[in-house]
Amino acid sequence: MAKRTVTVDPVTRIEGHLRIQADMDGSGAITKASSSGTMVRGVEIILQGRDPRDAWAFAQRICGVCTLVHGIASVRAVEDALHYPIPRNAEIIRNLMIAAQFVHDHVMHFYQLHALDWVDAVSALKGDPAKASALAQSISNYPRSSPGYFSAVKDKLARFVDSGQLGIFANGYWGNPGYRLPPEANLMAVAHYLDALAWQREVAKLHAIFGGKNPHPNFVVGGAPTAISVGPGEKGDGATAVDMTGLEIVHGVIGEIRRFVDQVYVPDTLAIAGFYKDWFRTGEGVGNFLSYGEFPEKSINDPGSFMIPRGAIVNRDLSHVEEVDLRDPRQVQEFVAHSWYSYSTGKDSGLHPFVGQTTLDYTGPKPPYASLAMDASYSWIKAPRWKGKVMEVGPLARVLTAYAQGNKEVHELVGMALHKLDLPPRALFSTMGRTAARTLESKWIADAMEGWYQELMGNIRKGELKTFNETLWEPDSWPARTQGVGFTEAPRGALAHWVVINDGLIENYQAVVPSTWNAGPRDAAGQEGPYEASLRGLRLAVADQPLEILRTIHSFDPCIACAVHMVDPEGEEMLQVKVV
Repeated sequence: MAKRTVTVDPVTRIEGHLRIQADMDGSGAITKASSSGTMVRGVEIILQGRDPRDAWAFAQRICGVCTLVHGIASVRAVEDALHYPIPRNAEIIRNLMIAAQFVHDHVMHFYQLHALDWVDAVSALKGDPAKASALAQSISNYPRSSPGYFSAVKDKLARFVDSGQLGIFANGYWGNPGYRLPPEANLMAVAHYLDALAWQREVAKLHAIFGGKNPHPNFVVGGAPTAISVGPGEKGDGATAVDMTGLEIVHGVIGEIRRFVDQVYVPDTLAIAGFYKDWFRTGEGVGNFLSYGEFPEKSINDPGSFMIPRGAIVNRDLSHVEEVDLRDPRQVQEFVAHSWYSYSTGKDSGLHPFVGQTTLDYTGPKPPYASLAMDASYSWIKAPRWKGKVMEVGPLARVLTAYAQGNKEVHELVGMALHKLDLPPRALFSTMGRTAARTLESKWIADAMEGWYQELMGNIRKGELKTFNETLWEPDSWPARTQGVGFTEAPRGALAHWVVINDGLIENYQAVVPSTWNAGPRDAAGQEGPYEASLRGLRLAVADQPLEILRTIHSFDPCIACAVHMVDPEGEEMLQVKVV
């Protein structure tokens, strides 16, 4: 095989536009890969000069898939800048909303975005419903596993295919030798793909009750936006959504989340992973992992109380977790040596987000183009580094950090999965390891939701109903100049917003998002980003069907909209919204 370059543009089944350009040697192995975000983000510029209490409403629109996480990071950034404490009930409500987003997003990723990398949907038409039923019942007690159920799904899929309106099933690499599931396993997975769509509608109710709507529920600097309208001993409905009826719906949603994770998501992941165990040996990437931490059991200002711990793991060393300080100018920095931005300090310098700059500087070819010059700037995504190191963020980073710190629940979950698959712990450093970590994390978080709900109900029964702190709401009580950082662990990884407030208005605003960490380009030192490093050495079974590239990139769950936004070909804004 002659040397060649394979380009995947756009990478589909993600949010936003991503281009992967990969050089292959004569044996078909990728020797160098480049990740390019092909739209530009300008939310930081939009926020300059605005009231920081409104920032969340703009920042949350960075993405419509991870919906609430930018809102959470934004309100936390402003609260940090103003030293603004919030009531414990507000922390609990935020925990529940973030947790629901986590599991909703992970299930959506597995079934709607990533499953078709492993599941041959067309092969499902050959599946025997009785055998599919026997397979499903052998791995789970999910009640919808009868032969009649799978027969109805097969008929529905056949009608769908016969109609010619294949939707996302069109243009798949069906029949590629990389697919290994038997027809019955494919039929089971397609059935659960459809079930996951209906399940997601139910999960969204939790956000609607606590935040008024979904996507993009409401938030407020200082707490939670919805008052609790039920007191000790009350059993009826109140004046807000958080009354007894609403709280009972929330409890029901938590039950639905846990049942689907236990009966469908975890068993499906382990079953599919069993057919692709070689994918636990490829696609590792950089070997460095970063977690900011999430789900405070006390306060967001007390990282020691986080359920998901904070820390950094370097060079796969699980015996040592390094401390992370988001305010330290020597730790988190963004570089633009190969990005279409310029810095007043020079292209090769790194800037901490408190002094970060968003200066657009497109030097690439005029679209559409056949190739990008990878020795120059080639992406609208910056290159974040932690202490100068490339870091992977996301479910695998969080699970590894918790595992390294001896978290009991995570050790049990990881041990269970590795035992069932007969794999060593090092198997986690892989494409399939990322996918498995996302599933195990969902189980960990889903189970924790019941405890937070019961804590909230216990506070209500004791008469503790406060969800908002009004003390620092008016700007005349703020410092003349201040700065803060708000963070969360978004489903896709470590997310933080940095804000500088001067005379009551935003002077500078910078967001470093998970897909910036993972999808970023090389830096001035030539260090590859995580996507780029994970593809090195990968071999394609069929050169013009880059299924293997999609598998590895999708294992990160890309959300390029978080990293970029849109301008027209001349660089002009496409929409202006006036707020009066």
